[in-house]
Amino acid sequence: MSGSGDPVLGALGPWLDRSARDGQRVLLAVSGGPDSSALMHAAALAACPGASLRVATVDHGLRSGSRAEAEGVGRTAARLGLPHAVLSWAGEKPGGGLQDAARTARYALLAAHAEAIGAGLVLTGHTRDDQAETVLMRLSAGSGTAGLAGMRAERVLAPGIRLGRPFLQLPKANLVEWCAARGIATLRDPSNADPRFARGRLRAAWPILEREGLTAARLARLAERAARDEAALTRAAEEALAAVLLPAVGRGAVVRLDGAGLTTLPEAVALRCVDLALSRAGAAPRRLERLEALVLESLLPALRRRAAIRRTLAGLLIASDASATVSFAPAPPRRHPAGVALAAGDPRLLGKEGPPAYIGDVCTDGPAEPFDASIRRSHTPGIDR
Repeated sequence: MSGSGDPVLGALGPWLDRSARDGQRVLLAVSGGPDSSALMHAAALAACPGASLRVATVDHGLRSGSRAEAEGVGRTAARLGLPHAVLSWAGEKPGGGLQDAARTARYALLAAHAEAIGAGLVLTGHTRDDQAETVLMRLSAGSGTAGLAGMRAERVLAPGIRLGRPFLQLPKANLVEWCAARGIATLRDPSNADPRFARGRLRAAWPILEREGLTAARLARLAERAARDEAALTRAAEEALAAVLLPAVGRGAVVRLDGAGLTTLPEAVALRCVDLALSRAGAAPRRLERLEALVLESLLPALRRRAAIRRTLAGLLIASDASATVSFAPAPPRRHPAGVALAAGDPRLLGKEGPPAYIGDVCTDGPAEPFDASIRRSHTPGIDR
């Protein structure tokens, strides 16, 4: 199909065309906000022969009226001829990190529903403004290039299911205007401007930031550049890991590396090489600052001195010996009281200083925000999309 000069249809068209050619069912994630409403209406207009569209709305159950709003989206979808489902986030809600938990639940519900209906692609209405906010939040969290790359236009959501963001290059204003020009009613959540949330505070600060040149367009361009650089560094790290990987010996170590080879690498590549080795050994998600402390402040200096060290990170014991061999093995049970650092390790590797800043794909949509219990029933995350 052709967008015929329409930026919304033009951005969405290639995704629907590809899915139709592949005989792939598409699930649209629609909250009722202007971004996702534009997604649903544009998909109904643009759907080409062979396209199979479904719509789902996640009801987080965090405020009164959310179920009615989700059902309202269903009625609109029905008028467009699109099957609709309400996906409810059931069970107890966490007492902290509510937005992060809601985001995780949302994608889990969408992935499960996509699998149930045989959809291989889930589309959301994220815009360039969302990308800019994500980059700014990750910048404030101290993230590296992987975090500053922001949200990917396409990524794996679950085995056999991909998540796509066709509007990631479009300003939110384009979608708001698109809906207004067609008389499409949309929902707005006032808590999106709530100063008790980081995103609300950032949105209030945009006029000041833009006067200083920190525009959404420039932050989105930063994300593109960071993604490009991160892809190159990741490829270099994968090649480096293949070069320094040693055969496993005995039953202890899961992964062994040639530490001498590790020391010849640029620090940015060595950091990622160790991160890949940690993942291969089954490590839990880890913070960038703790990984940096391990690799840059402990491991590499010890390898250069041919000194033996033992450190723990993300459930693994990382050890180097006098022959400059680095091993990764399950960490032994901790025998000290909770919160007390291991004597052999750097306490920063076990601490929780500051917000998380990830190096890999662990962090996809920005850091979690502090939770205020008074907000729980007044906020549904992401309703403006």
